[in-house]
Amino acid sequence: MIADSGINKSGIPYVSRGESDYALKNLAWLAALTLFAFLVMGYHPGLEDDSFYLAAIKRNLNPALFPHDADFFRLQFQATIFDKLIAWSVRLMHLPLMWMVLLWQIAAIFFLLHGCWQIARRCFVKPEAQWAATALVAVLLTMPIGGIAINLADQYLHPRTLATAAILAAVVAVIDRRFWLAGVLLAVAFAIHAIMASFGISFCLFLWWALRSRRRFEAPVATTLLIPLGWLFEPASDAWRQAGSTRGFYFPGHWAWYEWLGVFAPLVLLFALHRWLHSLKDPDQQTVLVPVVAALLYYGAFQTLVGLLIVLPRSLERLRPFEPMRYLHLVYVLFFLIAGGLLGSYVFDRRVYRWALLFVPLGAGMFYAQRQMYPASPHLELPFVQPQDGWLRAFAWIRQNTPADDLFAIDPHYQTLPGEDQHGFRALAERSVLADYEKDAGMAARVPRLAPRWLKEVTALNGWRNFGPADFDRLNKDFGVTWFVFSRADHQFSYIQVSHLWCLYQDDDVRICHLGRPSGILGEFHGKS
Repeated sequence: MIADSGINKSGIPYVSRGESDYALKNLAWLAALTLFAFLVMGYHPGLEDDSFYLAAIKRNLNPALFPHDADFFRLQFQATIFDKLIAWSVRLMHLPLMWMVLLWQIAAIFFLLHGCWQIARRCFVKPEAQWAATALVAVLLTMPIGGIAINLADQYLHPRTLATAAILAAVVAVIDRRFWLAGVLLAVAFAIHAIMASFGISFCLFLWWALRSRRRFEAPVATTLLIPLGWLFEPASDAWRQAGSTRGFYFPGHWAWYEWLGVFAPLVLLFALHRWLHSLKDPDQQTVLVPVVAALLYYGAFQTLVGLLIVLPRSLERLRPFEPMRYLHLVYVLFFLIAGGLLGSYVFDRRVYRWALLFVPLGAGMFYAQRQMYPASPHLELPFVQPQDGWLRAFAWIRQNTPADDLFAIDPHYQTLPGEDQHGFRALAERSVLADYEKDAGMAARVPRLAPRWLKEVTALNGWRNFGPADFDRLNKDFGVTWFVFSRADHQFSYIQVSHLWCLYQDDDVRICHLGRPSGILGEFHGKS
């Protein structure tokens, strides 16, 4: 690898910022790792949380969308520039939204891995260690972090990935003692994802202290930042508590033993690693790697204490939407980076078969896990690939053939149905829908004023699979619902009173019906005889 390194006046290794820093060879390797990570993790726009993010971007581009239910993403999105940024880029580049989102996803993965590589260059001398550190993070991007219900990165464009890339760049700036740049990068991360950025700020403070006092490390006083938005401090209610009860990661007291192992095992391993690195007395590693390990250890211990103090007492239940245990995300990213670098330094060397023995089965295993998680969906849901059948095709039909201001009703547990693979109705059908139990509950748990509405709508859908004509009339009278989406799991799928519901779309998995014969429908009947 092309690099010009040395020691600056502060005793911190530096890499020259000239042309070698962005040599085509290194950029090509990073691009290859990005493509590898993208192919392993898959791509599923509209999946899980993207039911909010993608819907918010689409409404930013077309304010006529979601006239009935925009509050389910609008209120929380006051805290981020993410949806505005993506919509602005669409207007700037004049590209279709789904192409733009794909490009942003690839760019987010690239810059996250670039940040890992830059940290690895400062922690490890050997090029093979630097690339092993980056490659291990790349192959493990979809690894779930026990207890907190997130991965290192998501299979769709998530603000957390962009914020993580900015945080890692800020870590590099702290190591290089370019504190003004670190501040700017952390401010960018905060504007994109405030909660994750608060963890980045906390770690950077520990890292600054560790680099400043390379002798005996003492933890500085640091706190997580609060988001100055009123909805986070609204009082709790019974409806809010019921919504919050659906979020398992709010309640560490109910975690399984292996989820607790995921909290404390990295800290124990970091402690052992810190002592081992000190015993080596290697000046190359003592300069940056040891302070990084020390900072990560003390950051993890501090944030664990803060997190448990917030989530365990009932009196502090309103602070649970801060998701304090998600500090583990940064711990795991940097832990795998350090582990990969050590493997490259002491195990892999330049022997290709050793690299293959780890990364080939690991990559294959991560790929297989993704196919098992989303078996009914293409591994790469690319803009130019049209769905052939199932839920995605049904959502596309709704998007293309129904009025934008109509309101839909669907099984509140639809995202867990066979073949649905957790795709969000709003994001992909681009229509308003009554609240669901899986994802909208999470938004209601964060924004208490939404909780009564969420509870009213999901309660109105109780017994959905056995609804009859009177129930459809009730939803129309109480909420203005005119469209109903049925799955094979619903009793109505095989027997619908044609005089009451007019069905315009049907296939083996989904049936879409209107209350009475619709007028002014944009498309024709689609179905199988």
